[in-house]
Order: sequence, then C-alpha cells, then structure tokens
Amino acid sequence: MFEAGLQFFVNGLVTGCFYALIALGLTLIFGMMGVVNFAHGEFFVLGGVFAYMFVALMGVPFWLAVILVVVVMGLVGALFDVLLVRPLRSAHILSTALVTIGLSIFLLNTTLVLFGPSPRAIETGFARAPILLGPIVLTEARVFAMVLGIVAILLAHLLIQKTRLGRAMRATFQNRDAAALVGVNIEFVYTFTFGLGTAMAALAGALLGAIFVVHPSTAEVATLKAFVVVILGGMGSFPGAVAGGLILGIVESLWGGFFSTGYQDVIGFVLVILILLFKPTGLFSGSTR
Repeated sequence: MFEAGLQFFVNGLVTGCFYALIALGLTLIFGMMGVVNFAHGEFFVLGGVFAYMFVALMGVPFWLAVILVVVVMGLVGALFDVLLVRPLRSAHILSTALVTIGLSIFLLNTTLVLFGPSPRAIETGFARAPILLGPIVLTEARVFAMVLGIVAILLAHLLIQKTRLGRAMRATFQNRDAAALVGVNIEFVYTFTFGLGTAMAALAGALLGAIFVVHPSTAEVATLKAFVVVILGGMGSFPGAVAGGLILGIVESLWGGFFSTGYQDVIGFVLVILILLFKPTGLFSGSTR
C-alpha cells in the first residue's frame, strides 16, 4: 500500500508540474491582464501539434522541437494580442471573453481539419525501458519533461522578479497609469505577457504530448484545469499557480489510484468549491483586478 501510494504521489507531482505550467500562463493572462482567455487550452494543444510536426515531418530532435514550440507559440500569442485583444483593451471583460471563445472554436476546428481527430504520439528518442528508483517507476521521457518544466517555471519566476522587464510587468499590473507616467511601454508589456503566457501553455502541451499523446480534444480539459488551478492558488499569484498545480495533480493521482479514475476530473471542482467557500482569495492571495 505504501509503495503504491508513493508511486501515485510521484505521478501526481509529474502531472502537477504541467498543471502548474498551464496555470502560470493563464495567471499571466487572466490573473494579471484581466483577460478571460478561453482559448488557453487550444494554445496548449497547438504546442503538442507543433512539436509533433517538427519531429515527425521535419525530422527535428525533440529537445530542439520544444525550443521551437516556445518561440513560435510566443510569437503567435503576441500576434493574437495585437490583432484581437489590443483593440478591446478598454472594453468590458465580457467582450474579450467572447472574442477568446470565438478564437477557441476557430483554433479547435482548424486543428481538427489539419491535424485530424486521431491521437498521435511524439517520437522523443528516449529509451522506453523504465527507470527504477526503489519502488518508484519512471521513464526517461517523464524525467526530461518534469525537469524541463521545473526549469521553465524557475526561469519565468526570475524573469518576473529579477529583470527590468519583469519590474515593468509588475508595475503595469499594479498601476497602469503610474507605470505609463514613468515611461513604461504599456502595450509592449501587455503583448509580451500574452505571448509569454501562450508559450508556457504550449510548452506544457509539447511535454505532455511526449509522455502521452497529442489530441485536439484535450483543449477543453486543459482550459478547465488551468482555471481550477488559478482559482485554487489565487488570482495573479505566481506561487499560488505552482502550488495549486501540484496540489491538484497529487490529489487527482491519489484519488484515481486508491478510489476511482471515473471521478478523477471532478476532484478539481470540489477543491474550487471548498476554496471559494472558506478562502475566496485562494491559497495564496495575489494581486487581482
């Protein structure tokens, strides 16, 4: 029982790491920018789709494909911000929500037409033989994906907390007018933030696609899980997104392992209800708009 529980716990840590990555992207876009991005799950799926295309169609090594996915999807996110979100910057939050819903429908159906409805596995080149660490069983692909996910989270933290651009981002989201008065390029900060959030979601999609499969139908689930984690951790809270992702991944894994996988996806919504009842600001109270 103990060994099984330890394995489920480690599996939950791996999954939670990717939940944290997806949620961090949404935290930047939703928690800080105030944009309800219902297309976040589609950006997650596109990360996996582009990784598959780079590896399968262009023969690019998987590690390089991951870097290309981050760059390409970051630019795609910035482009969407300029074309769709920037014109509605001062509009009601429901206006941007409706635009992102339309974008979500467009991206989902375009992906289905071009990529197809069948799930596809990304060939990573890693050995399929399991790695045994006592009672814990891992694979090279899982270890690589988890380590890269952790590195991405740390780099994002350093960017926001230790760089001049990061200070400009924090100043903009705390007080937009004051930041503009001291010379911060507000529109660049918003566009960069949207691109960064998109890139993080796409990175999670590429890494999870290497462990499991790439399938367009996972977009809706990814969006829901991201919102669950953001609410659980606290709006606009960087540590809250990380902690919330890990908590959700571990609880889901333990529940699915010891009880039933049939209700595994319900756990997140139960946690959100409890959080909203007893601590509406989330586990880590971040800045909100």
